Amino acid sequence: MGAYSFWPRVSMPISARPFLMFQGDAEAAMTLYRAVFGEAARILKINRYGPGEAGAEGSVKVALFQIADQEIKCIDSPMKHAFGFTPAISLYVNFDSEDELGRVAVALAEGGAVYMPLDDYGFSRKFTWVGDRYGVTWQLNLP
Repeated sequence: MGAYSFWPRVSMPISARPFLMFQGDAEAAMTLYRAVFGEAARILKINRYGPGEAGAEGSVKVALFQIADQEIKCIDSPMKHAFGFTPAISLYVNFDSEDELGRVAVALAEGGAVYMPLDDYGFSRKFTWVGDRYGVTWQLNLP
């Protein structure tokens, strides 16, 4: 009998992906990410709130976008919250070009914050941790 045998058996998940809850900035954030990451980013679908629905008409009810091979789901919350994003959870992106890493780091940090400046921290050749203008944090790495 294993250490976790008390857990019930469940079927395997179909998928797992990050889910970002914005408060009115979902489309602007996806547009920024598309501009910053270029052809590596795509907005896959956007469903919007219509008249009389819970959220502001035209805002993002639910959307799916992709950066490299990672799909990310997001919404504009129909309710205002006293919390936002936290640096404790971030999107981690590996690059194969130092120039591209630097360009993306500058673009994402504009209007946001730099938690760890671009440098060699010993665990990779170049690394930076930034927060964008919407509060989403990014760890950008050149292995």
